[in-house]
Amino acid sequence: MELIEKSSVKSDITSIAIGGFDGMHLGHQELFKHLDKNGAIVVIQTDYANLTPKRYRDHYSSYPIFFYELHNIKHLSAKEFLVLLNEEFQNLKKIVVGFDFHFGYKAAYNTEDLRFLFKGEVVVVNEFKVDNIAVHSRVIRDYLRDGNIELANRLLGYNYNIEGIHIVGQGLGSKEFVPTINIDVNSFLIPKDGVYITKTTIKNKTYNSITFIGERKTTDQIFAVETHILDSSFTNLDYKNIKIEFLKIVRDNRKFQSFEELKKQIKDDIQISTNHFL
Repeated sequence: MELIEKSSVKSDITSIAIGGFDGMHLGHQELFKHLDKNGAIVVIQTDYANLTPKRYRDHYSSYPIFFYELHNIKHLSAKEFLVLLNEEFQNLKKIVVGFDFHFGYKAAYNTEDLRFLFKGEVVVVNEFKVDNIAVHSRVIRDYLRDGNIELANRLLGYNYNIEGIHIVGQGLGSKEFVPTINIDVNSFLIPKDGVYITKTTIKNKTYNSITFIGERKTTDQIFAVETHILDSSFTNLDYKNIKIEFLKIVRDNRKFQSFEELKKQIKDDIQISTNHFL
């Protein structure tokens, strides 16, 4: 088990919230509200965690975070899992889980089994909704894949963002169109192909921006994530790590019949994005 960037000792922990917690969204935050001052978050880590990859979770909570890799514990019975928790968190008095929590071998055990097996307090948090929409990571993933950024952000409680490393692009942007910063993104779920109103953070400074995601159908047919800083005074070429926050989709990706047609569309996209920030 790994402690992520928090100074804490397991023997000090008296309450834990258990779950997948991909997204650390508003539904998850409802669980964290039931933790005491010596609380901690226990993440059951799976391959589906791509809204907030492992090392980014602590951005969204002040509680220490501990990770269990699912493949290391999925063979445990319900009783064995509780024994493990009690051995590692020796002063554990409260466990907080969601209404749909399952655990143990083949996820055969539920919240009632947890209440029976754990000798301390068990808090089961009901399904949380925003505007009558159930807040679940899978729902947010679907909205992002559909390009519905605004609704995804409402369920997350923050602007969905990805981080990556600056890479050299095809070079056409600064020569033929507008200068862009190309980004290599790993681990994160990438929203639907298209053009987005965004904010881009470089060296702790955030700029209004417009971001393209998808295959560059009119030029080299290569997939790219590239962002254009709307601030005309931006000239800093000394950057490596880039963060992009998504605010709203402008349009879907499509192929244009000519460079001139593409250039006109880019100009229109930039105007739309600029107007958004006025």
